[in-house]
Amino acid sequence: MEKKKIRARIGMVNFINTAPLYEVWQRTVWRPEWQVTAAPPAVLNDLLCRGELDLGFISSHEYGAHPELYKILGGLSISATGPVGSVFLFAREEVVGLQGKKVLLSAQSQTSVALVKIILEDFYGVHPLYEQGAIDPKALADDFAAVLAIGDDALRLREQGAFPVQLDLSEVWQHRTGLPFVFAVWAVREDFCRLDPVTVVEIHQELQRCLQEGQDDLLQICELVAPRIPMEVAACHAYLQKMEYDLGPQKVKGLERFFEFLISRGEATPGSLPLKICE
Repeated sequence: MEKKKIRARIGMVNFINTAPLYEVWQRTVWRPEWQVTAAPPAVLNDLLCRGELDLGFISSHEYGAHPELYKILGGLSISATGPVGSVFLFAREEVVGLQGKKVLLSAQSQTSVALVKIILEDFYGVHPLYEQGAIDPKALADDFAAVLAIGDDALRLREQGAFPVQLDLSEVWQHRTGLPFVFAVWAVREDFCRLDPVTVVEIHQELQRCLQEGQDDLLQICELVAPRIPMEVAACHAYLQKMEYDLGPQKVKGLERFFEFLISRGEATPGSLPLKICE
C-alpha cells in the first residue's frame, strides 16, 4: 500500500501540563498525513523557526523573537492566572540574596528563562550569574544558589522539597502586573498558512476538540500520567485543574505585556506587536 504523503508536521510538548490535549490526540487522531514530533518547547522552537515543522506548541518568547515567521492559533495556550505550579525558581535563600550568585536556568523553555530574568532584574533589582543547562532533580550541584525548573522537572523538585524558597513565576507575574501569564502558544508558520489553509483549519479544530475532551476526562488522564513524576493522582488532578489552555482577552493582554518587556530588553522585535492571531 502506498504511504500517504505528509501534509503537516506538528510539534507537541509531552509534559504533564499538556496531557489533557496530548493524551487525547494520541488516542483519537488517526491522520498519518499529519506527522507529530514530541519534544520540549525549546526544541520545537528551533524546529519551527528552521522550517522543519509547520506548526507547534512553542514558547511565547519564540513568537516574540521571530513574529515575521508565524501566526498564533486563536483560543489555545498554556497559561495561568496566578500560580501555575510547574514553573519555579527554587532557591536556597531569599531572592534578594541572589545578587551575583550562580543561578542554573533550564534549557527547555525560552519563555521561562526570559520571565525569570524579568522577575529578578526588573521586579526585584537582582542580577545573578546565569548558567543554562539540563536540570537533573537527583543531582543538582550545591554551588548553585537557585535553579529555574519547568514542567516535569519542576514537579519533581517540588515533590522533593529540598529548596526552602519556591517562587512560582506565574504568581509573581500576576501579583506585579495584574495579568495572566502565557507560557506557550500554538504557532503556525505564515508560509504554511498560505500553502494549505484548509489543513490549518482542520488541525486547529482537532486541537480544540482534544483539549475539550481531555478537560472533561481529567481524572482518568491524571491516573495515566501521575506515575511519571511520580506524584499522587489527587495532586496531579489539583495541579491540572489550575492549568489554563485558552487565549481569551486577558491572556492576550498578558502576552502583549510580556512582549513589551522583551522589546524593552532587546529580546523581541517591535514587530511582535500587534499580535497576529488567526481564529
